[in-house]
Amino acid sequence: MALKGLDIFKLTPKTNCKDCGNPTCMAFSMKVAQGALTLDKCPHLSPEALAALGDASAPPMKAIKIGAGKAEYGIGAETVLFRHEKTFVSKTLYAVTVSGDVDAALKNLQKVDYERIGERMHVELVHVAYTGNKDSFLSAVKKAQAIGRTLILDVADADAAKAALDLTKADKPILNGANESNYEALNKLAVEAGVVLGVTGATLDAIYDTVQKLEALGNKNLVIDVGSASVKDAFANTVQIRRAALKDGDRSFGYPTLVNVAKLAPGNSVQQEALASLFTMKYGSIIVLESMSYAQALPLYGLRQNIFTDPQKPMKVEPGIYPINGAGADAVCATTVDFALTYFIVSGEMERSGVPVNLLVSDAGGYSVLTAWAAGKFSAGSVAKFFKEKDIEGKIKNRTLLIPGKVAVLKGELEENLPGWKIIVAPNEAVGVVKFLKELSA
Repeated sequence: MALKGLDIFKLTPKTNCKDCGNPTCMAFSMKVAQGALTLDKCPHLSPEALAALGDASAPPMKAIKIGAGKAEYGIGAETVLFRHEKTFVSKTLYAVTVSGDVDAALKNLQKVDYERIGERMHVELVHVAYTGNKDSFLSAVKKAQAIGRTLILDVADADAAKAALDLTKADKPILNGANESNYEALNKLAVEAGVVLGVTGATLDAIYDTVQKLEALGNKNLVIDVGSASVKDAFANTVQIRRAALKDGDRSFGYPTLVNVAKLAPGNSVQQEALASLFTMKYGSIIVLESMSYAQALPLYGLRQNIFTDPQKPMKVEPGIYPINGAGADAVCATTVDFALTYFIVSGEMERSGVPVNLLVSDAGGYSVLTAWAAGKFSAGSVAKFFKEKDIEGKIKNRTLLIPGKVAVLKGELEENLPGWKIIVAPNEAVGVVKFLKELSA
């Protein structure tokens, strides 16, 4: 049930409160309801009142922390079903399961590690499954632990789970494997180690009942494994769990979900990637795959980044000099805005041309070329300022600058602001860049 301002006001006396900055605590109550302030900022709420209102003011999906140190991640805490309603809070995390040749699997997953628009793209978690041999399981756990990623210990056997936790509990892995038959034993191990417990079951009802039993034992540090009986069941479970928590206010389903697409489509990397894309949108908090290559990662991480960014804040690349096709100090220059989509389209066409170009990206507020120009954020003055701040003339010998065709009007002003530079108007659309650059360099 959503917390309303009046709910707090009933427990709060009217007084001049410096913490909320308004003459009555009604104002404070409304700010809490809007998410602008937290309850603990009010000195007039008793510990009993804070405890009573704490759960009500928390997100319908519990915020869960996994991992430790640099490998710590937050999952859950979502409040809406759709991105257009409000920004999603916690991005989907990707895991790769290691089995068979563990060394080769770990080596391969570490190859995917790159940066896109200021965000590191890599496999965040390693999934290690217990298949009946305790020694081989623990050996795989030790090897996976050594690469510094957060672990998912997929094990239903209490003895093997304890041995694995003795090795890894300081790294705060997920212990995944609790069900209706072993939840008490695994719950004890998870609580003692202070780690997140993964809950699963043959049916959605079985999962729900097990979660309620674990909550009755005092454990709310959980994730829900949606199961792998079929793609249909896994998808239905994932959606129903999210809807039950966010729409119906059922906090027994208010936990992040884990989807193992490696089990849903074993041996089929193409289908696994398609399923990973599906569950990134609807609504997997953690997705486990058999492998991760650049061919899989580029579209998958790009999709994730598009979904889990604030729709009110455009994605921007860092302003600076971007050498294309091995461009050096003698290569021609081109300038554009920092809107990520513009950058990737333009730089992609430049790469296709094979012509060395120094692409100069200035701060334009994350707007597209025409929008930035109309807002005064992409102008002759702003480009000249960027040249000075980045010492372009000290770093680049070439004095030819290409500007987007849609802002050809800037040509005269740029020639005034950048004396000694030859300003050339490039095509209006990126599709014409390849031919234009080849003709220019001929």
